[in-house]
Amino acid sequence: MSSTPSASSNSAVLTINLAALRENWHTLDRLSGQAATGAVVKANAYGLGIETVVPTLIDAGCRHFFVAHLSEAVRVRALAPDADIFVLNGFFPDTGHTYLQHQLTPVLGSFAEMDEWRPLATEHRNIPPVALHFDTGLNRLGFAPYDGKEIAEAHRSGSLGFPIRLVMSHFVESEIEGSNVTARQCAEFDDLRMIFKDIPASLCNSSGIFLTPDSHYDLVRSGYALYGGHPLWSNSANPMSPVIRLEAPIIQTRLIPIGDSVGYGGFWTAARPTRLACLSLGYADGLPRGSESTTTRPGGYVIIGGVKCAMLGRVSMDLLIVDATDAPCHAVQRGSMATIIGDGLSIDCVGDNARTIGYDILVSLGHRFERRVIDQLGV
Repeated sequence: MSSTPSASSNSAVLTINLAALRENWHTLDRLSGQAATGAVVKANAYGLGIETVVPTLIDAGCRHFFVAHLSEAVRVRALAPDADIFVLNGFFPDTGHTYLQHQLTPVLGSFAEMDEWRPLATEHRNIPPVALHFDTGLNRLGFAPYDGKEIAEAHRSGSLGFPIRLVMSHFVESEIEGSNVTARQCAEFDDLRMIFKDIPASLCNSSGIFLTPDSHYDLVRSGYALYGGHPLWSNSANPMSPVIRLEAPIIQTRLIPIGDSVGYGGFWTAARPTRLACLSLGYADGLPRGSESTTTRPGGYVIIGGVKCAMLGRVSMDLLIVDATDAPCHAVQRGSMATIIGDGLSIDCVGDNARTIGYDILVSLGHRFERRVIDQLGV
């Protein structure tokens, strides 16, 4: 599949396939067994757009959403009036009225947050229940596991002062099969689950759904895999369907002789007569500068006419130069499209080639793209 940019634009074209997104949710839901399958839609639904993604997931059957920021939760609530919406990045002072107004669930991870939430619960009978986050290894957000007993006892005695909706933790390296760290976290969280045995529990992210089926508990939090990312660090085929495709138009072509350099700083020098294609795409659009190549170190590549074409030299703010020498001539024309993501070039591969990760590629997708939404599998 290839696209032609609209006459009013020379921007790259990002195609979002809602059918693939829906299929990925159903795949993860089947693997989750009896656990409910939630969706992480933070960072503007991993760059694809909350307003685009959330209605599709609701249509698929999703009823639990996780965001990082309160502003994201308000956007999700406007689209999902009956869903459970969890705000992962803690409860900030003077924001209680927003949680109450939109019936949003804060994820509390400290006694300070609990102390700030308690007066709201005393004053408002319709206070939303909270989620409690326990840190089992990241040393990031969350209560220490040894705090669990004290909190559970306060909850049972009624002195806690507010209801608890969910107990959760987050994996360190669940994408690595056979990880001892993951096994330890599962055991530690299982102990917490027994302390809070009457409260729903959530531990698994996308990778955990695949590799820790005994720890699905009551609710899983699917994220990266929903959007087509490979959930495992392995050489196995990606079980998820690709959700996005990114193409950029060729603006200009030229031939350069042996010895000519390319791009800022002249980091790449031609060792053969080379046909260059200059694409309308750069780091302002989210293509990492780590994709750059030098004469001795390869970088990323694109697909033109079915042929892999290496990125040359430094990535510019708005432009990218590639070696189109081996691509068919009919495909290397002004206005023709080169594939940045798609045609077998996955977001994980693009991340690897840019010396980063596929997550980084997804959430950095540029605002200048012409965005197209389709709803059809197999394209």
